Amino acid sequence: MPEQDVTVGQLLLAEYQSVKDEQKARIGFRDNLLYVTLAVVAAVIAAAAQAKQTSMLLALPPVCVVLGWTYLVNDEKISAIGRYLRDELGPRLAQLAGAEGAFGWENFHRGDTRRVSRKVVQLVVDLLAFCVVPLGALVVYWAGGGTSPGLVILSVGEALAVAGLGAYIVLYAVPFRSTGDSLG
Repeated sequence: MPEQDVTVGQLLLAEYQSVKDEQKARIGFRDNLLYVTLAVVAAVIAAAAQAKQTSMLLALPPVCVVLGWTYLVNDEKISAIGRYLRDELGPRLAQLAGAEGAFGWENFHRGDTRRVSRKVVQLVVDLLAFCVVPLGALVVYWAGGGTSPGLVILSVGEALAVAGLGAYIVLYAVPFRSTGDSLG
């Protein structure tokens, strides 16, 4: 069986395809996390209302923190893949091909005039879904009157965890951080 020589260009294109496939899978997974969060929130609120037990709302903060953190990590990896394609793989392939650039879409779509407003709206949506809703659940629990010392201590820890997640969501959304890019 004859051996086939694999060129550097073929390897780079194969790497591009592999990385884009990972990015696409992560985007689908990340986007579904928001829907899962909404479904869980609705289910917990409905169950708490039906049972008339505000303590059931204490399930929301840990669920929202776990789903929110998973969302954030996937969003960061999606952005990291984009940076890698723009800053590393694209220039290497362009140099190899003797072209001015490669993968133009990776840079072109970032120049959209509405990109900043979309990023701000996405930040607000992320904070609402993963932070404001669970903090609201805690406020309802605290104001509901049927609290116990142990659950109050637990709920304060939950509030701190949600606040920490919120800080990370904002930190990762702020443009021009140390990597020179914002999420997404």
